[in-house]
Amino acid sequence: MERLKCLDGLRGILAVYVMLGHMAPFAAIPAPLASLLSHGGAAVDVFFILSGLAIARSLESADYRAAPFLVGRIARIFPVYLPMLALAVAVRPLPTGFDRMPWIAPDSPAVAIWSQGWPSGWAIEIAAHLTMTHGLFPNAVLPDIWVAFLGAAWSLSTEWQFYVLALLLGRRGWWVLAAVGAAGALWAATTPEGWHFSRAFLGNKALYFVLGMVSTGGGFRYAAVFVAVSALGWWQAGWGKLAPPLVWAVCLAAETRPWLLSAMLRSRPAQWLGALSYSLYLANEPIQKLLGVALGVWAAGDGRWFAALWVPGAVGLPLLAAMALRRWIEVPALAWARRGGYTRRHENSG
Repeated sequence: MERLKCLDGLRGILAVYVMLGHMAPFAAIPAPLASLLSHGGAAVDVFFILSGLAIARSLESADYRAAPFLVGRIARIFPVYLPMLALAVAVRPLPTGFDRMPWIAPDSPAVAIWSQGWPSGWAIEIAAHLTMTHGLFPNAVLPDIWVAFLGAAWSLSTEWQFYVLALLLGRRGWWVLAAVGAAGALWAATTPEGWHFSRAFLGNKALYFVLGMVSTGGGFRYAAVFVAVSALGWWQAGWGKLAPPLVWAVCLAAETRPWLLSAMLRSRPAQWLGALSYSLYLANEPIQKLLGVALGVWAAGDGRWFAALWVPGAVGLPLLAAMALRRWIEVPALAWARRGGYTRRHENSG
């Protein structure tokens, strides 16, 4: 199967957007720009659509055999994830130092991005992160476990739930996954808030994966899922949730139509960022926290000095870390998986 280069570029742009969204609340930047960078959740929803397409192709390549598919996924996900999780666990107890950052209001998104203190249920929370099950607990059981250590890793739990179910269901499993998405919406609408699941629960995101899975077929099936995803997003969160399916439709069209967006997504910078996207997605939050805590002490309440070093550092350091992770961990792990026949060079795997 031919690699989908436009979607590789899209992956890179999404990862950079998430990184910028984690950076923006800590800097005194203009409100319109901060608002523009505040839709990281929608960007991750597009990641899920991408994953739906990539995993459907990967399962076809593996002929729906469990061993090659799962080993390939493990080689893709865990080698970078484990050291970043270890770093996130190490920086979790660091005080955020918001008392030295008077420009950050108590209700700022920044307060929710950096976790602090040591959780009382740390053993089960780390175990859940290691087994990718941290998205399976409702708030009434383990509050906020989905972002307990490495915030960005919440989506990996959702991904693994999708991987396992898609493998078990086979080629026509998208019907069942669509039903899972409908059931998730019904659960959220009819149960007490304490028993709601987080965004990391597959039932809350299943339709995004389904949209990716049916994208290659086109026609009525794709149109029906597109309408369902758009309607459900609008019903649950308003007009802003129309962005993921619309962005997907535009970028999918760019794959086959030679226009400006296609050239941008196929450009060398976009492809380079696409190659770094997974490492960048996981590395930015803990590295930014380390930098921010240090700069908060140094700036001593001066937001201008803080921002002058924070903005370039919060972008440049995660990029450097992603380059190192890509070269020394991600590429060797994927090469090992290819040698064992678990992945293929031409596969557009997320």
